[in-house]
Amino acid sequence: MNKEIKILIIVVIFTLVTYWGVEPFAHSQMHKHVEDNNFAYKDLPALKAKGDPAKGKELVMGAGACTGCHGIKAAGMPAPMDASTAAASYGVNPPDLSNVGGLLDERFLAALIKNPAHALKVEHKFSDKRPHPMTAFYGAGGDMDQEIADMVAYLKSIASKEIKPKEAYEMACGRCHAMRYDKWTQMGETPKFKYKKDELAYQVKVLDYQDHLKAYMGKLPPDLSIMIRARNEHFLKTFVENPQSQLPGTAMPRVGLTAEGYEKVVKHLEEVGDPSKPARDALGWKVILWAIGFTILAYLWKQKLWSKLH
Repeated sequence: MNKEIKILIIVVIFTLVTYWGVEPFAHSQMHKHVEDNNFAYKDLPALKAKGDPAKGKELVMGAGACTGCHGIKAAGMPAPMDASTAAASYGVNPPDLSNVGGLLDERFLAALIKNPAHALKVEHKFSDKRPHPMTAFYGAGGDMDQEIADMVAYLKSIASKEIKPKEAYEMACGRCHAMRYDKWTQMGETPKFKYKKDELAYQVKVLDYQDHLKAYMGKLPPDLSIMIRARNEHFLKTFVENPQSQLPGTAMPRVGLTAEGYEKVVKHLEEVGDPSKPARDALGWKVILWAIGFTILAYLWKQKLWSKLH
């Protein structure tokens, strides 16, 4: 075998062993491995009854009392109070329900209606003395499992077929996490102001909202502008799927996203936090081809140059 090839093989082997020791092996020793369940929520019971959207609408608008806290823009129902007032009442602004049926797993959604703290995995934070701000549904006099299935069916029926990544982020994350790179606060996208006094007044409302959120969560949730670059793909997936698996005792609730809903959220995080990724991906294979071509030319040049000295 050519002497240079042997040297190259030795260098490659030592490089790979060193990299494995510093990155994959060291990481496996310093951080526990958490298996993901691909957002299946197997710890929650499956829906046994087939839901009726028409009956579900009556429950959501009536006995379920959902519209007392939540808006449903898809049904022409605005939020009962603005974000700031809602945060003062509940600690966080309740989400609009228009797209929850298209983003949240149906098992999770049913469990959330029946027992919010259990579905969200925040039972360690709430008790009889400090109940969860979302009131559990105790039924409307009939078969409660059937009634919950009807409500889930209705929420799925009104969800948009084309939910945009930013809409997914807003519902799943945007009421607790800001994204300054996208000019997003917990109260929504920052408006453009004509007068400075109006801008300052809005900032005061945001600060008030954040104070209520801190009291509710224990601390202000982090800005997610560059989270897509700060954490690896596996950590983000398992953390969103079940925050307790990566950070036991955290106040962050389980969101309940489907795998498709999660991908939409990640896409928005990439669009805001790593906008150059598509350009890098497009350029990457060209750089690899250039490196291979350059290596071949350099080797041929070396062979030609040294052939005269042997």
